[in-house]
Amino acid sequence: MAVWDDLVGQERLEEQLAAAARDADALVTAQAAGEPGPEASKMTHAWLFTGPPGSGRATAARAFAAALQCVSPDRALGGAPGCGFCDGCHTALVGTHADVEVVRTDLLSIGVKETRDLVRRAQLSPAVGRWQVIVLEDADRLTEGAGNVLLKAVEEPAPRTVWLLCAPSLEDVLPTIRSRCRHVSLRTPPVAAVADVLVRRDGIEPEAAHAAARATQGHIDRARRLATDERARARRATVLKLPLRVADVGGGLRAAQELIDAAAEDAAQVAEEIDAKETEELKAALGAAQGGRMPRGTAGVMKELEEKQKRRRTRTQRDSLDLALTDLTGFYRDVLALQLGARTPIANEDVRDAIDRMARDTTAERTLRRIEAVLACREALDSNVAPLLAVEAMTMELRA
Repeated sequence: MAVWDDLVGQERLEEQLAAAARDADALVTAQAAGEPGPEASKMTHAWLFTGPPGSGRATAARAFAAALQCVSPDRALGGAPGCGFCDGCHTALVGTHADVEVVRTDLLSIGVKETRDLVRRAQLSPAVGRWQVIVLEDADRLTEGAGNVLLKAVEEPAPRTVWLLCAPSLEDVLPTIRSRCRHVSLRTPPVAAVADVLVRRDGIEPEAAHAAARATQGHIDRARRLATDERARARRATVLKLPLRVADVGGGLRAAQELIDAAAEDAAQVAEEIDAKETEELKAALGAAQGGRMPRGTAGVMKELEEKQKRRRTRTQRDSLDLALTDLTGFYRDVLALQLGARTPIANEDVRDAIDRMARDTTAERTLRRIEAVLACREALDSNVAPLLAVEAMTMELRA
C-alpha cells in the first residue's frame, strides 16, 4: 500500500506531492554522491496544506513526510518514493520515525515556548532519515508571538529540514509565513469516495457508510465516527430536532441549555479518560510518596498540568459545540436547497419530513438569516464569548 492510499479524492494533490518527493529523493542522492541536484526541483523547504475540515490536510502532510523518508530499494530501479512498506515509510506513518516530528494540540492555542522547542528541533541534522520533517497540524492555532518565532525558522531553514504546516485556509496563517511556503489546497472529498473508504477499511455496511458520508458532506473522520458510534448518532439526532423546538422563547432557551450541557458532558468524558492518567503518571515521575504526598517544590508543576487540563476541557467543549452548529447549518442548507429548487442532494435524508415542513412554512430569505445566525454563533465562540450566551442568542434568532 503506497503512502498516498489514505488520501481520499485528492488525485491532483497526490501527483504534485509525488513529484516533489521524487525531486527530494534525487536531491539527497546527488548530494551524497557530491553532485549537483536537479536544476528545476519541485521540492522546497516549507509547505502549507489548506482545505476544509475533513479534507485530510494532516493525512496528506504525514503521507508526504513518509515519502520523503522512503528507503525502498526500488527507488534505485526507477520506483517512486512512498512505497508504504519500507522502514522509513512505516515508522513515519505510525509516528515513531526519529526524524519526523508530528505536532498537534488539544488546547486552544500553540504558544511561544512550544514553538521555540520546535525551532530548536528543526536546526538538527537528520539522525537516521533523509530529511528532518516537522509536521505542524494546527498551524492556525499559533499565537501571534509563536508565529513570529516560527517565521525565522521558515525564512532560514537548515539544509535538510522541511516544514509541513496545516491550516483550514491561507487567512488562518500569518501573511509573512504563508508567503514563504508552497501552498497546496485540498478539496472536500466526494461523498462516494468517503463511503468507499468506510466500506473497504472499516468494514461498515455500504448503506450505513453512504448515509454517514452524505450526512457529514465528505468529512472523513466525522463520517467514520457517525457510522460506528451510537452516541454520536444520538447526539446528531438531538441537534437536528432543534429547529422545530425553538418556536417560543422557552423552547429556545431550553434547547440552548441542552446544547451546552451536551458539550460539557463530552468535555467531562475526555477529562475522565485522560486527566486522571496524566496526573498519576506525573505524580509517579515526580516521586510522590505512598498516600499521595508530593515532594517539595513540585506544586508549580502540578498546577501547570491542571491549567493545561482546564484549557483542554475548554477546547473539547468548543469543538463539540462547533460540531453541533455544523450539523445545524447542514439542516438549514437542505431547507434552502428545497426552497430554491436546487438539484443538490439532501444531506439529512433521515429528517426529510422536518426539512420539507420547514421549507413549506418559511421563506428562503428567512432560512438565509437563520444560517447567518448559526455562523454568527460560531464567530462569537471563536471570540471567547460565553458559550451559553452565544447559543442563547442564536436560538432567539432561529425562533424569530
